[in-house]
Amino acid sequence: MTPSDNDLRAVRAHAQLLTVPAADVLAVVGSVAAIQAQSTPAARLAIRARSRGLTAPEVDTSRAVARTWLMRKTLHLVPAADLRWLNRLFGPRNAQAGQSRRRQLGLTDDLCERAFGELQNLLWGKALTRQQILDGLAADGIGLDSRSQAPAHLLAYAANRGLLCRGQDDGIEPTYVLLDEWASEDHVPDEPHAELAHRYLTAYGVATAEDFGAWSGLPFGLCRKAFAALDLAPTGHGFALSGTALSAPSCPPRLLGAFDTYLLGYRDRALLLDPAEAKRVNSGGGMIAPTVLVDGRISGTWHTKRTAKQTKVVVEPFGPLPRSAIAGLESEVDDYGRFLAEAAVLVI
Repeated sequence: MTPSDNDLRAVRAHAQLLTVPAADVLAVVGSVAAIQAQSTPAARLAIRARSRGLTAPEVDTSRAVARTWLMRKTLHLVPAADLRWLNRLFGPRNAQAGQSRRRQLGLTDDLCERAFGELQNLLWGKALTRQQILDGLAADGIGLDSRSQAPAHLLAYAANRGLLCRGQDDGIEPTYVLLDEWASEDHVPDEPHAELAHRYLTAYGVATAEDFGAWSGLPFGLCRKAFAALDLAPTGHGFALSGTALSAPSCPPRLLGAFDTYLLGYRDRALLLDPAEAKRVNSGGGMIAPTVLVDGRISGTWHTKRTAKQTKVVVEPFGPLPRSAIAGLESEVDDYGRFLAEAAVLVI
């Protein structure tokens, strides 16, 4: 069966929990495979759009999930129980990819190994900010310029090596913790690449191996092999896991945050976003704007204007919005305000 474009968008939105939201942080993150998390506010909003009743502090304090550098060498939020095997899958690849940049920054192998030993001592039983870590390293004779990129690359390399991961934010500053203290479980899939492909298709509904490669950053040949190991059904638009329903209820209007996984999960985004409007969403430099979802299509962007009394959620649609979509967005803005404990109003 070949689903229509409307069916395909509905299936994808349903797989992403945008039609039937989940009840807790772990359910959201586990269902969508991973949430891009280089921006903490954006990661919070990705969870808000896929859940009901959660608040931002509940997202921030969940110990059931963890952040580290995984797909495409980018920070992602994943179930803590999956942190170790995903780190083993992506860590060596990411570490190798960053080798030349580390050398440019003066992060020699000897310096990094010395730093790793000290990081183990510094972080034991603690969560420290980057500056606290730099102060501790400096006290041990390992001085890094806080104005350079060296500290960020050192910490990412330590994460790739399985030493640490990101902890909870300390106010607006991220903290770092020992991976062994944050993630006690060690689930080991028999076929990690096939397992990741299975989770990807569960989260994205219908896709190609090339979509999987664009999302994961893994070589396309490896992605095709992982797809070949699964029980798949061709759909005319790619593949779905056998047994996947190729129809779903229409997706209600949603306010998606920046870098949302609904858009980042596919190499070809034309079905979800009119190519003529693509630059309004992705203006360059890897930035993906917060977007407005109507019937499974990206139908505009949005931003906020905050005052002491209220937050204005300003929607900039690509075209006229039907009355039903505006009513749905008003409900979304109400939930956005509840989630952040702010008085929020919709402005179009």
